Amino acid sequence: GLPESIVAAACARSGQRVLHVDSRNYYGGNWASFSFSGLLSWIKENQQKTDHGDECEDWKKLILEDEEAIPLSRKDKTIQHVEDFCFGDQDSAEGVEEAGALPKLPVLGACGAKEVSPGSEKECPAVESPCPEPESREPEQATGTEPAGATEGNGAGTTSGSESSPGESTLELGQTEAAPSETPAQEPKKITYSQIVREGRRFNIDLVSKLLFSRGLLIDLLIKSNVSRYAEFKNATRILAFRAGKVEQVPCSRADVFNSRQLTMVEKRMLMKFLTFCLDYEQHPEEYQDHQSSTFAQFLQTRKLTPSLQHFILHSIAMVSETESRTLEGLQATKKFLQCLGRYGNTPFLFPLYGQGEIPQCFCRLCAVFGGIYCLRHPVRCLVVDKASGRCKAIVDHFGQRISANYFIVEDSYLSETTCTNVCYRQISRAVLITDQSVLNTDPEQQVSILTVPPLELGKPAVCVIELCSSTMTCMKDTYLVHLTCPSTQTAREDLEPVVQKLFSVNTEKETENEELEKPRVLWAVYFNMRDSSGVERSSYSGLPPNVYVCSGPDSALGNDCAVKQAETIFKEMFPAEEFCPPPPNPEDIIYDEDETEPEESGLSNSAETKPEPSAEESSGGGAAAVTKE
Repeated sequence: GLPESIVAAACARSGQRVLHVDSRNYYGGNWASFSFSGLLSWIKENQQKTDHGDECEDWKKLILEDEEAIPLSRKDKTIQHVEDFCFGDQDSAEGVEEAGALPKLPVLGACGAKEVSPGSEKECPAVESPCPEPESREPEQATGTEPAGATEGNGAGTTSGSESSPGESTLELGQTEAAPSETPAQEPKKITYSQIVREGRRFNIDLVSKLLFSRGLLIDLLIKSNVSRYAEFKNATRILAFRAGKVEQVPCSRADVFNSRQLTMVEKRMLMKFLTFCLDYEQHPEEYQDHQSSTFAQFLQTRKLTPSLQHFILHSIAMVSETESRTLEGLQATKKFLQCLGRYGNTPFLFPLYGQGEIPQCFCRLCAVFGGIYCLRHPVRCLVVDKASGRCKAIVDHFGQRISANYFIVEDSYLSETTCTNVCYRQISRAVLITDQSVLNTDPEQQVSILTVPPLELGKPAVCVIELCSSTMTCMKDTYLVHLTCPSTQTAREDLEPVVQKLFSVNTEKETENEELEKPRVLWAVYFNMRDSSGVERSSYSGLPPNVYVCSGPDSALGNDCAVKQAETIFKEMFPAEEFCPPPPNPEDIIYDEDETEPEESGLSNSAETKPEPSAEESSGGGAAAVTKE
């Protein structure tokens, strides 16, 4: 996951020896990205929920009399209520190689749900132009010290953007040229389920949907540590709002406000005056101190703003809760939004090409470059605790190997129910859709959009919608990848399906033909609930040794600040005198000391000025890390 990958990179960079292991066979944990066929395998695995019993307990013989073991969980319980659907009719899907064995999917159409055999294909609605020949990005192999998918050249076919302000640190923005549209006279061709499966490698589908604030903690860390060179980014090009049953674009920069045709001249002046106040609201406490106990929505009503401006500010700029967020929280969120404008584009947000799952891999790569060892498919049975000191001294893996270390960083999902007895978790509702067109068609078509849908019912949360186009390298041509996220009140499908039906056509009998023609059509969808362990205090875990640190999974916030803060806090607790993720040395500054070539140090050195050598033992990386001082 992202927090433990950042910790691993920081530890390796400061001269520690790091072993980073994961029981899964892919990078990122619940922050991962999958191809379409990979996501189908992930869905099948989480729907089956097979409980792996402890077939062999030989590892218990490795525990000495003056030690005790803290068993770790053998089963990941962070994902629940996984439901996937393909919408449309059936057609033949024989000879599709990318999918392998296709799982049975219920098809939702005018006739309701029914089971489809693995050998059949679902025909999806028409799109404007034919599907291109597969030119999929080949998956990188996890060899040497470079994590799969993190190799340089991820942005093949892209050019670096030049939108950053003068004097800013460089952060490469990938800009992929949009393909020319077909002539209107051409017969529209339907995209079928087999085409989606066949071009499955063009999809990079994130389990967690987030954007990077251009002046957020993660961007600052990527630039400072020079990890940004391992990835490319694309601007989120527009902010959308859902009001009165329609999707419309929100003006957020000064130029957008004055060019907007949605706002009257009076509204433009009102909006600019309020946004100027928000940028330095701390200097004018008299303006808001009487409203600190009020909600931000109530505060906006006192500012003589029109209903449309109140809606734009609350849901599309501040993006805070209408009923729960207080005035100060709303002002802070608005200021953060405005401060991020203009650094890399007209919106505050960036999105990493090939998906959010690239970011953990980039930090894993930095760790590997500085000698970290990575192993996937490597479960850990238990933590070994010294009874006298109460500190954890080793782990025992599924091979029966005992591995000693000074510090242990564990993701929350690895802890057993016994350890988490007093922990109360929140849940995140997630949906991922593949659609045939954008929620708001404009020219050009290649848009990355963020839309906040206000609560449709009292007591329901607002839903964050992120729509990605094919130039983000997350979906095939002529399709869009749509992520929906909100804090859970019920199952993911119960929380998010009403929003899906408002924005998209899913071929239900309730919709009229005209409504279906206007809305984008859903070709495929998956719903699932994900555990949110971000708010759990360390004291809630029972019996954890002081040198064992717990990283949380993804939270429901739009940005990544929580993960970065958590990683830095853990690192500072372990090594208070060390700098957190300092820049790597320039090649010309590296001092080679030929006298220090001790084989027992496996090519690693205490000196930060020695050339970092890749570890030949590295294979892959993910969830739990063990750290020792060299």
